Amino acid sequence: MSEIKHVLGISGGKDSAALAIYMSRKHPDIDVEYYTCDTGKELNETYDLINKLNSVLGKNIRLYKSIDELNSPEKNPFDHFLAMYGGYLPSATARWCTGKMKLEPFENEIGNTPTISYVGIRGDENREGYISKKENIQSIFPFRKNIWSEDVVKKFLANSNIDFVKKQYELIAPKGKLEMILQYVEQPISLRFTQKQKVNALLDTDVKLFNKVVFEFLKTTDYPVGKLERFSLIENDEVLGIDDIFKILDDSGVGIPAYYLPLEYEVEINGEIKKGTYSRSRSGCFFCFFQQKIEWVWLLEQHPTLYEKAIDYEKEGYTWTIEPLQELKKPERVNAIKKEHFLRMHKNKTNAKTSTSWQDEILEAEGEGCASCFI
Repeated sequence: MSEIKHVLGISGGKDSAALAIYMSRKHPDIDVEYYTCDTGKELNETYDLINKLNSVLGKNIRLYKSIDELNSPEKNPFDHFLAMYGGYLPSATARWCTGKMKLEPFENEIGNTPTISYVGIRGDENREGYISKKENIQSIFPFRKNIWSEDVVKKFLANSNIDFVKKQYELIAPKGKLEMILQYVEQPISLRFTQKQKVNALLDTDVKLFNKVVFEFLKTTDYPVGKLERFSLIENDEVLGIDDIFKILDDSGVGIPAYYLPLEYEVEINGEIKKGTYSRSRSGCFFCFFQQKIEWVWLLEQHPTLYEKAIDYEKEGYTWTIEPLQELKKPERVNAIKKEHFLRMHKNKTNAKTSTSWQDEILEAEGEGCASCFI
């Protein structure tokens, strides 16, 4: 049997950090290799988080390198690839940064080794995350009710596979649940009964039974999980949301990454000084183009030296946002951005149940960006 590699990428974000702690404590039987891909342009808070995790995990987080620094005139990954792309800054429509500095070093390091990659997509998120196109790499999502990736579910629940699924459930399902389960299993996927409805119905009936049957199916495939004799995550039925993530980080002593914590700012609105709070909604490079306007203001005021470095990259018409950072830093623009942010955050302040919090901002921002960078 081929040796299976287990890996977990740490971006510097809250979810991957919490998942590393979760896996080390809940599944110590799995020998996970923790790794990170340094762009050379991370916030100091990101490096602080990784150093704390090194201590808590009891093993070093490996660095998957995207360049040979000794032989690169630029000495850091981002500047190396920026030069290679002729000064063309990455953007939402040309994200060479993720591909070159995150995905390629990961896939180069893995090579052809059968690998299980653990990804920190939470149970309260509605996104899939990065799925490698390499057949030897399989993604698993421990925080979700459904730990399996979309490609696995599609093959498992294919109408042509109904007989196999039925047989496996008949072997292990208790009689009290079997009749209901088979009603779902035997119903073919169609416009009236979609794959999503079918998987949710089976998960709602019994998550662990579903996982066990999927595991048996994977043994008939070339997926890495199918090559394992046992896989403790099939006994997993926890669903973790953002509050659980913060609790894991707090309880471990690692703490919430500092850039998530709200800081107070002042803004003049109609002649009155108002006090709001801002923070960063994501990890990643300090000049990430997915940042909101208020996050650029946060960078300007909390890390002015880094803001100026971000400005230095804006040359020959290449800018991080539609608005050049030299314009965004002007006092009148800063005040306007803070005003818009304050009003948006407090538009429902009379109703505590519907007002927007700093955690809500993080949740809203998660729909934009690269999962490889921000989880």
